[in-house]
Amino acid sequence: MRLVSYRSDDAWRVGAVLGEAVYDVDAALIGSGRPGLGPQATTRRLLRAYGHALDDVAAAVRHAAAELPAARAGTVRDLPLGPPVTDPEKVLCIGLNYHDHVAETGRALPAHPDVFAKFASTLIGPHDEIRCTEVTDNLDFEGELAVVIGRTGRDVPPQAALDLVAGVMVLNDITARDLQYHGTQWLAGKAVDGSTPCGPALVTLDEVGDPQNLELATRVNGVRVQGSNTKHMIFSIADLISYVSRFLALSPGDIISTGTPEGIGSKRNPPVWLGPGDTVEVEIERVGTLRNVVR
Repeated sequence: MRLVSYRSDDAWRVGAVLGEAVYDVDAALIGSGRPGLGPQATTRRLLRAYGHALDDVAAAVRHAAAELPAARAGTVRDLPLGPPVTDPEKVLCIGLNYHDHVAETGRALPAHPDVFAKFASTLIGPHDEIRCTEVTDNLDFEGELAVVIGRTGRDVPPQAALDLVAGVMVLNDITARDLQYHGTQWLAGKAVDGSTPCGPALVTLDEVGDPQNLELATRVNGVRVQGSNTKHMIFSIADLISYVSRFLALSPGDIISTGTPEGIGSKRNPPVWLGPGDTVEVEIERVGTLRNVVR
């Protein structure tokens, strides 16, 4: 199942994608005789109610596609899409988690995951414009795979960690490098409002297969600048979830972005910075593609 957030009547709603069509998940649930999501029918609300039963949601959507034409909200081409999770409680990111990226930075391999945070205000949709050039002249790209938590968990062992995952999505950890290195903490460079495209959909693991073996590529104006596979992570997805859950209770809708491979703009000679008019794409096999223009 592929879940998106779309704008309707000045509110975000969760939709499920079948082909090009998007079905209102709340309407599908009610139409199939299941409890609805209430007035705030967001992805996070869905995961809180059905994170343990996403197969039921998929069945309701299939029923709606066959029997409830009114549940069809539109298509992925004509609906305004936002971040798959518009209101996460936590947005956590992992730095230095690919061997080649650590090498290009000249640092030692980390003994533990390097965790930093973003805010919901950083997130934008899969086709939204990146409007950060008035904040920084050193705008950099970082293509990543992000996981979305579907169930509550605390102190989870690695062997059970993927059971908490609702699905995965693509994320571009756009970074203001000058702000990042103004001090020893990375927050200023990583949490610029409207800086982090994600999506295009939250894809459940039954469609993705092994999330630890996915090809990833980043392109700037059509030129490939990053290319790797998630199997080259230093800390696996399961290990990251387990590590974070030792000190934070994970909740439905939480996002953990798992790090970027080598090829970032700041480590090129000369550096490659994103500027107005540039198009940056991040593609992950079986997950999707972000395509955002810098303004």
